[in-house]
Amino acid sequence: MQTIDNYNFSGKKVIVRVDFNVPLDKTTFEVTDDTRIRGALPTIKKILSDGGSAILMSHLGRPKEGPEERFSLKHVIPKLKEHLPGTEVKFADECVGDKTLELKRGLQQGEILLLENLRFLKGETKGDEEFSSQLAEGMDVYVNDAFGTAHRAHASTTIIANYFPEENKMFGYLINSELKSMDKVINEAEKPFTAIMGGAKVSDKILVIEQLLPKIDTLLVGGGMTYTFIKAQGGKIGKSLCEEDKLDLALSVLEKAKANNVKVYLPVDAVNADKFEADANTSLSKVNETPEGWMGLDIGQETINLYTELIQNSRTILWNGPMGVFEMEKFAKGTSAIANAIAEATSKGAYSLIGGGDSVAAINKNKLGDKVSYVSTGGGAMLEYMEGKELPGIKAIRG
Repeated sequence: MQTIDNYNFSGKKVIVRVDFNVPLDKTTFEVTDDTRIRGALPTIKKILSDGGSAILMSHLGRPKEGPEERFSLKHVIPKLKEHLPGTEVKFADECVGDKTLELKRGLQQGEILLLENLRFLKGETKGDEEFSSQLAEGMDVYVNDAFGTAHRAHASTTIIANYFPEENKMFGYLINSELKSMDKVINEAEKPFTAIMGGAKVSDKILVIEQLLPKIDTLLVGGGMTYTFIKAQGGKIGKSLCEEDKLDLALSVLEKAKANNVKVYLPVDAVNADKFEADANTSLSKVNETPEGWMGLDIGQETINLYTELIQNSRTILWNGPMGVFEMEKFAKGTSAIANAIAEATSKGAYSLIGGGDSVAAINKNKLGDKVSYVSTGGGAMLEYMEGKELPGIKAIRG
């Protein structure tokens, strides 16, 4: 398999699948979080410094029917230029077509061409052969550096690879880092290994939990999924979120954990709300004694103390999913506390891998991105890789 470090891009036109699916301000369309843009920079810089030219392609948002101004990738250009001062960044207002092909062919060494949003055309998500061949046309090399979409068999992530010989297709630095960090956690984890799983639903996390059970020592549960476990064990959950049809599934997870000698911890106390609103009234209770008419929206202090101690005694930590309704300030304390506990454990030598939108947001909000070992850019892709599934975008290069 070809590697980016061993390849000389001099004189090559390189089409790079990046992940520029970044949040934009609803009014000004300015980039509000450039984490994913920064993640692509090492690969782009390597191509340019070798004397190659980089043609960047990405999706942005979920446009329904063709082009929409709010999903145009032209809004990303100012931020990209900010990170690459002095570099010529051109824009193609279509991702394929004669005009775009002309721009590709005219691109000089050391220049960048950003293509318009791939998902403005249906061929991208359909994995259309003709669309893929148009993307590949005039290109010498294909680099996939978009881990966040590696679990999709789309034209730009998977099918396009068929148009390049083995020696001219490879992963970028970001995907290499993602795979290395996940393989380390899956195959080389130092003990004790603690997995922290939050979020709304047990059903979203069940496959990854089952895959991890033979490897981990401790499982800490948080978020809305807590209450499916609590109800399954006969606890009172008030109006808390619960997957009524997954109660047996929750019990089977606990049984499998026991069979694998994994200690499962559920929250012991909770911050409750009388409505699902930022200005809700709050109360505290034992997690299995939620009052009628109230719902649990965050872990309580007793749980924070317990989980913090367990995290700080760990050597490997995997975190996916918030402890509560993190986007509301009243219910963000638990998630922020977990983020800080992981950072502290990392400073003492633990290896920590963070994945999933809200977990990453919590790390970034608390300015801890450089205080943990690795922050994954791919929530869904990371989970599927952890579940042991074959990701089409990875297989297209690895074979």
